[in-house]
Amino acid sequence: MPGTLYLVSLPIGNLNDITLRAIQCLRKVDLIVAEDTRHTHRILSRYRIRTSFSLSLYQGVEEERVEPCLSLLREGKNLALVSDAGTPLVSDPGYPLVRGAVDAGIPVVPIPGATALVAALVASGLPTDRFVFDGAVPRKEGERSSYVATLQNEQRTVIVYESPHRLLATLQAIAGALPERRIVVARELTKVHEELLRGTASELLEVLSARGDVKGEIVLLVAGSERPSRGADASRAEEVLFLLEAEGLSKTACARILTQILGLPRNEAYRLVHHA
Repeated sequence: MPGTLYLVSLPIGNLNDITLRAIQCLRKVDLIVAEDTRHTHRILSRYRIRTSFSLSLYQGVEEERVEPCLSLLREGKNLALVSDAGTPLVSDPGYPLVRGAVDAGIPVVPIPGATALVAALVASGLPTDRFVFDGAVPRKEGERSSYVATLQNEQRTVIVYESPHRLLATLQAIAGALPERRIVVARELTKVHEELLRGTASELLEVLSARGDVKGEIVLLVAGSERPSRGADASRAEEVLFLLEAEGLSKTACARILTQILGLPRNEAYRLVHHA
């Protein structure tokens, strides 16, 4: 009978932010698979957890460490996968192992806990009913600008992780493309110097530029557009097209109106007009 792979969430800063279930799980498993044993050892020592480590699972060696871990699980060993901070796999290593375990029919059990993106979202003051986590902002300037441009019609709150060294450049890109959009910079969450800055990108850029170097773990949140998306659903476009044709407009004129007024992609507008 195979063992179980537990995905155990650890604190993102304050070591008290660990669940009783996480402590119990880390004590009872056979081995702990950590991203970096030096980071995890601090937490284990704090809570007197004496479970031994298995092979580390960090970026760059994930694929080659999957099979050794799966072998242990097939032998009936119970493993706990942890990242340096927060919930495993959320911008941290571990996906190949989980995918492999699932494909092999090995039980995978999440042990919920802290994650920076949710902590930042609920304290941001931005809408929480619809949001998207977009990982990390692209590093290269051109790709960064292109990414920010895609947020123009995004109506959900967008959450990304950003390096403190690139934060000002990202805020500059947002200020140029989305000057009125509400922004939140959540820095060093749950730690001694925790800080949440709110305002437009230009306002936050002014504040942070005056400080010189920006330090700490950063979660960046961008409010969704308050304007309806220019995209039109098919049923709405068909209703408008019916009215336009009833007024005697040509197919070309109808397609132009669907594109310019409703925001329907040009090829979709022409397809709809010529197949109506």
